[in-house]
Amino acid sequence: MSTVWGTRDVEAAAQRGATLRLGPGDVLTPLARDRARELGVTIASADAADRPAAPPPPSSGTTDRTPPGSTSATTPATRRPGRGHPRPSPATPPVPALPTGTGGPVRSMHPPSGALFRRGAPLPSGLASPAPHGGGATGRVVVVGAGHVGMIAAMRLADADVFDELVLVDVDEGRAAGIALDLQHTAALADFATRVRGVATVAEAGPADYVVITAGRPRRPGMSRADLVSTNAEIVGGLARSVAATSPHAVVVVVTNPLDEMTQHAWVCSGFPSGRVVGMAGVLDTARFQALVALEGTGRAGAVEAIALGSHGEEMVIPLSRARAGGRALAGQVPAERLSAVVDRARGSGAEVVGLLRSGSAFLAPGTSAARMVLAMVRETGEVMSAAVLADGTYGISDVYLGLPVRLGRHGLREIVALDLSAAELTALREAGERIRKRVGSMARAS
Repeated sequence: MSTVWGTRDVEAAAQRGATLRLGPGDVLTPLARDRARELGVTIASADAADRPAAPPPPSSGTTDRTPPGSTSATTPATRRPGRGHPRPSPATPPVPALPTGTGGPVRSMHPPSGALFRRGAPLPSGLASPAPHGGGATGRVVVVGAGHVGMIAAMRLADADVFDELVLVDVDEGRAAGIALDLQHTAALADFATRVRGVATVAEAGPADYVVITAGRPRRPGMSRADLVSTNAEIVGGLARSVAATSPHAVVVVVTNPLDEMTQHAWVCSGFPSGRVVGMAGVLDTARFQALVALEGTGRAGAVEAIALGSHGEEMVIPLSRARAGGRALAGQVPAERLSAVVDRARGSGAEVVGLLRSGSAFLAPGTSAARMVLAMVRETGEVMSAAVLADGTYGISDVYLGLPVRLGRHGLREIVALDLSAAELTALREAGERIRKRVGSMARAS
């Protein structure tokens, strides 16, 4: 039987000052190979002497544009150019075939380079199950909750064509399976190769690289996000524990309201490092502000430079001192009273949509925003966006989840970005942190 060696094995070898020796047919994951280079660990293969030297792996930096879901040893390149999936050069040397079943041994081969298993790509069939040493990416994203938000997030992620598999999870298994099949039927129309399926539990979904939690009770007219605390805390807490058991190396993106509190709750219940539990709110709130400002005649929404910080709700802070459209300050393009009204409308946009729908809540923009965060991580874009993360002292705020400017990477939070804010904006952001802290404390005492 083959063995998949991951980053933990490399780190253990580094601590022992030992060489990591791979047996015939063993697989070293691309991330483990990167880690070995960083730590100076030598990788030795039992049959390396009988094999030609493997081609050098691709760069692990931002110039490596091959995201998860790209070509594996057993799957021909089917993804279209122009979406981060360049087709392999005809000069690429052939790769030894791997078996597609799970019962037989894997053919002896040199430890794969990035040319065989692209960084973050799914392992071939028979090697994609949880690795005994804790390593190995599956190229799988799981969306928990097959409601409207989950459905839109799944659609955007499938259409991006970067994952080998997308799994929808819902207690209503028929709904999850039905939406998954309907989405799969769009593969030719949207030109993606991602496989889609629907199941009833997180465990059935299997180990994942990213898990998006949208499950929870939605708002109804007249309800605030805070009204959902007790009900959704139970749901999110249970899901976080299930994710930790099934996908101990995953990054979790929380979408369930009240967002800031539920993200912190998921972090506590999962036991994950805080950098691997982030909340989606700032991307959505920023997009809403951009769209509403564009309606004031400033040009395309995508040309508006702004960021929404603080809480997903009343304590939302949009630093107008930094807001631009077409490279010019918004304050010089939109009258002050109109700009203030746009901020207020962005802050209450969720409730506005709920009131207009009369049943259910916003889902198109939230689902798209959740997918945007996952794709920023997968693609290592390095863009600055707002996400609910655990404050680390930047801006004078610590130990509470709230919306802050961040850069995300393949493994979650890369860094919290320090922006120059006005004194009033900084005060508002700190006040938002304290109000969220109090709500989290109340929630903990109630439980």
